[in-house]
Amino acid sequence: MFRSTRSLEMTRRQWLQLAAAGVAVGAPAGWMKALAADAASSPQRKRSCILLWMNGGPSQMDTFDLKPGHANGGPYKAIQTSVPGIRISEHLPKLAQLADHLALVRSMSTKEGDHGRASYFLRTGYPPQGQVQYPTLGSLVAKELADEGAELPSFVSIGPFRFLNQAAYGPGFLGHEYAPLIVGENGRGQVVRPGMNPEDAALRVKDLDAPDGIDRRTADARLGLLNPLNAEFIDSHPGGPAEAHRSAFEHAIKLMRSEGVKAFHLDTEPAPLRDAYGRNPFGQGCLLARRLIERGVPFVEVTLNSANGMQAVGWDTHQQNFEQVKRLSEVLDAGWSTLLRDLQQRGLLESTTIVWMGEFGRTPKINANAGRDHFPNAWTAVLGGGGIKGGSVIGRTSADGNTVEERAVTVPDFIATVCMALGIDPKIQNISNVGRPIRIADPAAKPITEALA
Repeated sequence: MFRSTRSLEMTRRQWLQLAAAGVAVGAPAGWMKALAADAASSPQRKRSCILLWMNGGPSQMDTFDLKPGHANGGPYKAIQTSVPGIRISEHLPKLAQLADHLALVRSMSTKEGDHGRASYFLRTGYPPQGQVQYPTLGSLVAKELADEGAELPSFVSIGPFRFLNQAAYGPGFLGHEYAPLIVGENGRGQVVRPGMNPEDAALRVKDLDAPDGIDRRTADARLGLLNPLNAEFIDSHPGGPAEAHRSAFEHAIKLMRSEGVKAFHLDTEPAPLRDAYGRNPFGQGCLLARRLIERGVPFVEVTLNSANGMQAVGWDTHQQNFEQVKRLSEVLDAGWSTLLRDLQQRGLLESTTIVWMGEFGRTPKINANAGRDHFPNAWTAVLGGGGIKGGSVIGRTSADGNTVEERAVTVPDFIATVCMALGIDPKIQNISNVGRPIRIADPAAKPITEALA
């Protein structure tokens, strides 16, 4: 609830109803800040977000916006979900039963068709331009929601594939303090120790454990010798790189000595639950995300790159689209659906906003290689969990899937909506590396009010 200067009280839900009806178009510029403040004060709008990043650009027409009966539709069947009238792919049956927790945004429309540029745009909210180093979404959220006294980092990225655009995964002008802790990049993590499963080793943080034969006391003594050397180096080499090294070193030591590091020990979870998530990098990454959120990490992202030994950019299905999407969907369905149920059973779903997206969609027209190519014109992203009105569909594409026919949604619109669901004012400004204040979401952004709970 918030008050205007005339002491008129209006609830968040009432405002959204008015906005959807077009009544609040002329509201003062301060409405968004007041609305976000109201969301933040609600016990149902707590502070955490999980981004499920679909590297390569998933086919909307084979996941959440099927076109059965049309030549562009392909062989997949659309199945009924738990929400009457909403149908999705037959290869997402578990998610179909949880549609009441999801908002399908079927009218995303962008202009960036290059992997690198589109990844940057979707992950920062701004297209690459000039000298400005825009922060990735996780860094922006971490800055607003981080707990300075927390043992664990405020932003963890699980299994990223940064080859397409390194800058799309970085903290940009926010600086190293809000950089992600990278875990299991490209499936790599700790060395596999005796008795450790490879899948567990891949999701352990590198170099946190002392070498074999070195106990904690000896390790601490060695660190004590290193501290003055680091201090001397920073004194003689002042500047950003040296400060970044110092900050990273201090955070690493804090994590090494914390109880929070146990979040990465997946072997403490029941085997049936791990099986339900899926014994693969994405499924176990979703489990790790739940464990991190449970321990207060405000932003975690999990990347789905491949399934069963597929190419690294798994959703980039220029060839054999239907076979690849089927295999990817099986991995996605198990991991995402179990994550939703697990969060719900632990009382965390209402406080955790879940975002599913890639850099763009795929062409409605099937190419000569039974594949689909890059397509930013009209595609789908999905929101769920805390702050989101589940069981809803936003926008509509044409019968052939080529155009948005209703409620086009831009990237700034989408980013602003995520912020609102998290109780963050998307108009908050940060000073950029060129000295110019820049809002979290572009000033032209219009949140998808009908997707907000």
